[in-house]
Amino acid sequence: MVSDEAMVLKAARAGDHEAFQLVTDPYRRELLVHGYRMLGSVEDAEDILQETLLRAWRRLDSFEGRAPLRAWLYRIATNASLDALERRRARALPMATHPFADPRAALPPPVAETVWLEPLPDSLVDERPDVNPEARYEAHESVTLAFLATLQNLPGRQRAVLILRDVLGWNAKQVAEALEMTVVAVNSALQRARSKLKQSSADVGRYAAARDDEGTASLLARYVAAWEAADSNALVALLREDAVLTMPPLPAWYRGRADIQSFLDTHLFTGHARRSLRLTATRANGSPAFAVYQADEMGVYRPAGLQVLTIQHGQISEINDFLCFDDRLFSRFGLPLVG
Repeated sequence: MVSDEAMVLKAARAGDHEAFQLVTDPYRRELLVHGYRMLGSVEDAEDILQETLLRAWRRLDSFEGRAPLRAWLYRIATNASLDALERRRARALPMATHPFADPRAALPPPVAETVWLEPLPDSLVDERPDVNPEARYEAHESVTLAFLATLQNLPGRQRAVLILRDVLGWNAKQVAEALEMTVVAVNSALQRARSKLKQSSADVGRYAAARDDEGTASLLARYVAAWEAADSNALVALLREDAVLTMPPLPAWYRGRADIQSFLDTHLFTGHARRSLRLTATRANGSPAFAVYQADEMGVYRPAGLQVLTIQHGQISEINDFLCFDDRLFSRFGLPLVG
């Protein structure tokens, strides 16, 4: 395989763009996910992937083969992401940017600026068998919304160092070469990033996705039944006492069982909205997720939102409901546009 890659690279250096595509195709999906970890947005990550491939094509003559092609592409992608971070606001979830809302108040308008974290289809995330054992986080742990929200609070270089060291398992020397830093500076940045990560949550295990066991399956079945029956009592019974409900791009969010139930009974589970929802299971950010369809005036079920759940100790601690105002989100997840 190494010999084949060398032959294709030789053709690519000679100007064969098809050969370039062939030799970079195996890395495109993981580079997309790398950009997503850096920027918190699939759309931004797609832009970074294209920029990475463009830079790689233009600089192919500079690739000497002393490091694997994969590492060289990651170096380019990381630096392209750092360049992008200088021009773009950090992504977040509403609880990091706004106070919790009154559940009985009118809903605020959506925030049109690109400030929110975006969900990532699980189908894009590979558990790579060749990841260095020094990696602290599994692939799916490192794309959970809680982990990403914490990453977005880190300065760009600290974010890059943490991802390269603790997610990809690179050693300090490799990271130093990729980011043109000293090993001492890399170790210092990693220590500061880990410290901030630890301060943000005493329980790092909350980043881990819920396991597919019988208890989780039963919990999710009851969750679907509660939504489709518009039964707020049944729904809040599945939540932790301190559970959170967000609805990007709306800035409003709700905290605690009582406020979440009040919001549901005031805005969703009432009048014409009762029993108008259907949920379809999917996976996002290493977590259980549901595509939500709502019946329109003609009784046709249209995309309404994508709910990503966080489950802790058999209860739901977060519902991040990414509302749909067009078809792009469902299309990205390969979901039907009619429920």
